[in-house]
Amino acid sequence: MSHRVNDDSSSTWETTPPTGDGPAEPTSRFSTSGSRSSSPSPATSSYEEEDPAPRFSKKKAKKKQPFWKEVLVIVGVALVLTITIQAFIARVFVIPSASMETTLHGCTGCVNDKVLVEKITYLFRDPQPGDVVVFRGPPNWTGGKEPPSFVVGTLQDMGSMVNLSEPSGTDFIKRVIAVGGQTVECCDDQGRVLVDGKPLDEPYLNFGGGPRQQDSFEKVTVPAGKLWVMGDNRNNSSDSRKHGDPTPADGAIPIDNVVGKARVIVIPVSRWGSISDYNPQTGGK
Repeated sequence: MSHRVNDDSSSTWETTPPTGDGPAEPTSRFSTSGSRSSSPSPATSSYEEEDPAPRFSKKKAKKKQPFWKEVLVIVGVALVLTITIQAFIARVFVIPSASMETTLHGCTGCVNDKVLVEKITYLFRDPQPGDVVVFRGPPNWTGGKEPPSFVVGTLQDMGSMVNLSEPSGTDFIKRVIAVGGQTVECCDDQGRVLVDGKPLDEPYLNFGGGPRQQDSFEKVTVPAGKLWVMGDNRNNSSDSRKHGDPTPADGAIPIDNVVGKARVIVIPVSRWGSISDYNPQTGGK
């Protein structure tokens, strides 16, 4: 037989049923709750006490940089990226003269074409006939003028894009007519340039509406490792024909001086488009 006694403190006393005829023995379990349990006993504090609230350190709010500093950072990053891209991937050049008309537009006091010149192609192959290339002029092209350093030249060319400065003056753009080992001469009875005795097919030539007659020059064998280059505006171009000093073959330019291949006209917008690399030796094939 067992007895349960409930009071205001919800105390409970339990007895174990007798195993025989004797009186019931009290059990060893006695629990209390309510007002009698004012504080946890040391034995039960490990699971009855709540963990103290975590302490959080309040971080100071990060001070916002002044606007002018943010602008300087953006300009600095843009400048570094521009110089890196122009050094290794592609670069924009201004066409300073009319020597490549009408393929490329250039004149004094007008909006000259700006062309994108990529540098990747010639990491894998040499320039070929028909390619329009930008190159650093050798001394006999520049009158002994030394090219500016890369950084100065880049900044100068960037300024020329927005008409704040003149182009560096030591870079040129022409079309490759013949490569090392080939012979070049002018002209046959139809006024065509001959390479290795065969007339060129040059639909890009500009004679300003006049007769297709070119200034003659003597037969030249292009030295190995060099290129014979000429302007599309054939009678208004200072090119390999005009820089043969001290010998006509010295008008050819070293392949190592080639900066890259002109691919696209990017400015002005009205002249957007690719630049033809029509091969005159093979009829464009």
